[in-house]
Amino acid sequence: MASGIFDSAFNLGPLAISPHFFLESLAYLVGFAIYRRERHRAGDFLPTPDRTSLVVAAIVGAAVGSKLLAWLEDPALTLSHWSDLAFLLGGKTIVGGLFGGTMAVEWTKNRLGIHRRTGDLFALPIVAGTAIGRMGCFLAGLRDRTYGNPTTLPWGVDFGDGIPRHPTQLYEILFLLALGLLLVRLRAAPHRDGDLFRVFLISYSAWRLGIDFLKPDPRFAGLSAIQWCCVAGLLWYARDAKALILNRKPSVAHG
Repeated sequence: MASGIFDSAFNLGPLAISPHFFLESLAYLVGFAIYRRERHRAGDFLPTPDRTSLVVAAIVGAAVGSKLLAWLEDPALTLSHWSDLAFLLGGKTIVGGLFGGTMAVEWTKNRLGIHRRTGDLFALPIVAGTAIGRMGCFLAGLRDRTYGNPTTLPWGVDFGDGIPRHPTQLYEILFLLALGLLLVRLRAAPHRDGDLFRVFLISYSAWRLGIDFLKPDPRFAGLSAIQWCCVAGLLWYARDAKALILNRKPSVAHG
């Protein structure tokens, strides 16, 4: 694939807009539109003020978690740029956003006295938004640092430095499309509150734990910071995973 397509802005009137920014913005818009459609289709047992509180908590928690894990991905690089505000504000991670948002929602639910699972309305919007955003990551090329290791496979992509690499962003888009179809089928079948979100989060965590071995991220005891976060998440949701397999009520309600 030609390297000239990467990290190239397009003109929108007098503005030069990067594909990454455009697609990331589109991801938020599409995700919100799907969320509204899902809430209208399925109904919502929560009153609007409580649901709004959870949405705000998810957004704030995701922003904080995404940033913290991005800083931990390469501590040496982060420390060397500690006074560079643009660098500190620029990085973010999907995994950090997911778990940061989930923890913030659980804290807010506890404050509001909500004991039912509330995450199902977010599952499909996150899948769709992440898939669109990953295309933006792909088009950002080397600057985005989401590419994979060098490869001799015929579908390796030269992101601009002359080295064919695993297009891990495209791998993830394909995975998300398959996961989205699974969630649609699960949504149409009888299921318990929270099943959609749990299937999404467990599946995505397992995917990232595996696929990130193809990325050149710094390792700590064999795993990257994102992979360690995925391991922690999978351990936390282990009882839920067992409940999904056995189709029985889990002992702990989160998600």
